[in-house]
Amino acid sequence: MKILVTGSNGLLGQKLVYALKDRADFHVVAAARGENRISDKHGYVYETLDVTDEKQIMDLVLEHRPECIINTAAMTNVDECEKDKAGCVKANIDAVRYLVNACKLYNTHLIQLSTDFVFDGEAGPYKETDLPNPQSYYAWSKLESEKILEQSNLDWCVIRTIIIYGVVDDLQRSNIVLWVKNSLEQHKTINVINDQYRSPTLAEDLASACISAAVNKAKGIYHVCGLELMSILDFAYIIADFFRLDRKYIVPVTSEELNQPAKRPPKTGFIIDKAMHDLDYRPHTFIEGLKIVAEQLNRK
Repeated sequence: MKILVTGSNGLLGQKLVYALKDRADFHVVAAARGENRISDKHGYVYETLDVTDEKQIMDLVLEHRPECIINTAAMTNVDECEKDKAGCVKANIDAVRYLVNACKLYNTHLIQLSTDFVFDGEAGPYKETDLPNPQSYYAWSKLESEKILEQSNLDWCVIRTIIIYGVVDDLQRSNIVLWVKNSLEQHKTINVINDQYRSPTLAEDLASACISAAVNKAKGIYHVCGLELMSILDFAYIIADFFRLDRKYIVPVTSEELNQPAKRPPKTGFIIDKAMHDLDYRPHTFIEGLKIVAEQLNRK
């Protein structure tokens, strides 16, 4: 199967390329803005791609004719989306429309990544059939991208996920695990929210669900996340304890005190039965995920 991974320099994009590149049953085209930031350059083709440029998308699809596209490219900084609404629309809505149009050329299976933030967080954990109610511009943009797929005549799949963590090759991009670990190692005081609840998702687990969706030509919406639902403050405490770091630098704060530009849902979490049944999804526990992160960091 020829598969195109957009946003391949990101955390999920890198994990997908590493999981697929040595498999005989896949031909992988990785695409992202700028130079290739994946350390291993072998076993796949890399193309520079700006997903907000319709011509670039069309040219790439015409050249490679992928059977499946996994779109991991997006503007995911929730507060930045609130400030730069035009940029958010370009990256999260227009780009998806361009991909859909390109996929229509060869009836390409399109897998789109989405978010728990499409829900208002008043009744989590959520199943796929629950009614979205986005509370931020980022969340609205991701829901709009889902609607574009739903209204297309393509074979499409939306995979919603929650707080992805893991290790990227260049370590320039952070996530909650690396941020907490690095901050505490440097004895930096960090404010951590105590009234928002999520289910952290190991990037390798999410990648495996995406690959299964591609292989099985999965259609519709799937919820994919970690097994445990806990407060973000609890994440931080578990990370501190796992890496034997001092909790005293963690300062609990409320959402109101932190006063972020974009509103966040208080409690999400997913019911993942559908993904477990259809995609054979078997996520690691948070502690197991942290062990994988630690092993990868030790190899850096």
